[in-house]
Amino acid sequence: MLTEDEKRFYQRNLTRKGNYSLNQTAKKAGVKNFDRFHNSGYKGLYNGETADDIAKRKGLRYREDILDNMGSTELSANLFRISQTEEKIKKDNVQTEKDACNTHKKIGKIVRKAIKEAGGTMPEDLPTPKKSLKQLEKENKKE
Repeated sequence: MLTEDEKRFYQRNLTRKGNYSLNQTAKKAGVKNFDRFHNSGYKGLYNGETADDIAKRKGLRYREDILDNMGSTELSANLFRISQTEEKIKKDNVQTEKDACNTHKKIGKIVRKAIKEAGGTMPEDLPTPKKSLKQLEKENKKE
């Protein structure tokens, strides 16, 4: 059995790779403003919240990565949003930044709806882990 922190590290690694791949696909689709593009996905999944809104709600410092401050369940929801958005952009041959942003937001909403229908906890209602993955990495290096 994996611990929650081990699951978090695993899921975070997958989201990092997923975002990299999504960014490559989005770039080919004409995305230049990646903050806008990623915020579109967050807005869909988090009921209108942007990355900054999520960071504020989680009580994070400026420029602290929100993905490093999510539990495994929340990371999984984001990974699903990321992978499905990339697939949809490719499948629909999206060619503009506007359409890519709209697709990302739509997929975020679909993932949110699936969580609700499954009786899951909405991402914004999931607890923020006490320690970020960056803090855990530092502690592990000291040991």
